[in-house]
Amino acid sequence: MKKDIIKYIFPLVLLVVIGGMMINSSISALKKQKEEEIIKQKILIEQQLEKDAETRLYLLGKFDPSEEEDFVHIPKEYNMSGYPTYLRKEALEAFIQMAEAAKKENVDLQIVSAVRNFNSQKKIWDDKWIGVTPVDGKKLNESIPDGQERFKKILEYSSVPGTSRHHWGTDIDINMTVPFYFQTEAGRKVYEWLVINAAGFGFCQPYTAKGPARPAGYNEEKWHWSFLPLSKKFTQDYARLITIDGINGFNGDENVKNMNLINDYVLGINPACL
Repeated sequence: MKKDIIKYIFPLVLLVVIGGMMINSSISALKKQKEEEIIKQKILIEQQLEKDAETRLYLLGKFDPSEEEDFVHIPKEYNMSGYPTYLRKEALEAFIQMAEAAKKENVDLQIVSAVRNFNSQKKIWDDKWIGVTPVDGKKLNESIPDGQERFKKILEYSSVPGTSRHHWGTDIDINMTVPFYFQTEAGRKVYEWLVINAAGFGFCQPYTAKGPARPAGYNEEKWHWSFLPLSKKFTQDYARLITIDGINGFNGDENVKNMNLINDYVLGINPACL
């Protein structure tokens, strides 16, 4: 009888032991899988943070375009500036196609200004701030001693360093950077051609005339055109990654906190370019 009981109980005990081992093994496997998933998530988060940090520097213009593989020299025949300058490859290719199409209609398109990194924009800004470069024929350090008002005056046409679309290598100034040129016969012809045709090559005018659709930001710039297939993403990244704490390092930067630079200027563009 005893032998019979053992005969029946032993397999049951064995099943319980094996079952327990299998359960423990499954729990261990699940635990290991969960630990591996946590490690993967941490790696992904770290990679994203690193990528965001690099993107942040790029958006602020804190890089040397000559060292970036995505940038190329603008050929002399399209470069009106007289000095070597760069543009993103895709933007330059699109501009050349546009310029060649315009040429067939006797419209000459030249690039006056393209990429400007933080230091280049800083020089433009600082020179206006201290009166080296006159604005409306006046030295602003003398004509507008109040820092906040001087800040606003320069913002009519010049971006604060760290907020310029020219940092991205997607935006260009065409032919002339002064309003009066586009009031001439030649300038009107250029602008009218761009309004009709530029979108077909991927370009958009960020700073259209102010009105209900664009109540704030820079004054109208008929010369400034942006390569939308790239700049649209950079605009979105700027809104996501940049805060006013990262906008500094130039004359008058103490006034940044009193201005809504990101919403009114960086994002205060032609809705068609968003």
